[in-house]
Amino acid sequence: MGLLDVDKLCMTFGGLRAVWNLSFSVVEGEILGMIGPNGSGKTTVFNIITGIYKPKQGRVHFRQRLISGLPPYRISPLGISRTFQNIRLFQNMSVLHNVLVGMHARLTNPLFAGFSSQESRRLRRARVLEQAQELLAFGGLAEKGGEMAANLSYGEQRRLELVRAMASLPKILLLDEPTAGMNPQEAKGMMHLIQSIRNRGITLFLVEHNMKVLMGVSDRVIVLDAGEQIAEGAPQAIQRNPEVIRAYLGTEQL
Repeated sequence: MGLLDVDKLCMTFGGLRAVWNLSFSVVEGEILGMIGPNGSGKTTVFNIITGIYKPKQGRVHFRQRLISGLPPYRISPLGISRTFQNIRLFQNMSVLHNVLVGMHARLTNPLFAGFSSQESRRLRRARVLEQAQELLAFGGLAEKGGEMAANLSYGEQRRLELVRAMASLPKILLLDEPTAGMNPQEAKGMMHLIQSIRNRGITLFLVEHNMKVLMGVSDRVIVLDAGEQIAEGAPQAIQRNPEVIRAYLGTEQL
């Protein structure tokens, strides 16, 4: 079994089959990419894993624990975090406070039980601020902590959302279109950041339309079409796969 295991997953909306009989595993330490034409079910898979949707059929296990059907507030503390295709920052809060919000689940756990209550709170606050600032530095935002999130450039807001997702110390991080709307230079910087996250021991599972980005960072790629898996393999093999080419370009183009 992998770190995350999806088994015969099915999701429908009315008469529409969004995901159908989908099975795959995410191996600890890897970067797994998922691609597919628009409407192929990629974001639906993320929404099922993170508890936004309850699947019609099938199961999801995380670290061999059944999580499908659990609400998001119970799944996130287990070690699963995500970003969204559309930026969802607290625009009227500072950059630093956005990261602190991402650390909220950790703040409910006493880190210094041996100290008095007042001293414990003071030390915990100092530790949390130190960790938040370290994450901002990691994301290239060390000098931006006091600014409002709304005042960041688009690329900086993307990096902040990723850093905030890391703040809960996830075991696996799901990235939904992390370079959407970025220019080539910003996308290249995001590629380096994704690889650096893996170097910190975090497993990554990403959906991405930018093929240069996805093929450049992924160890393995899964391809969906109309909610079903049509291919899986190394990036080089996926790019040569006739079924993948047909799904993207159509039979006539092929």
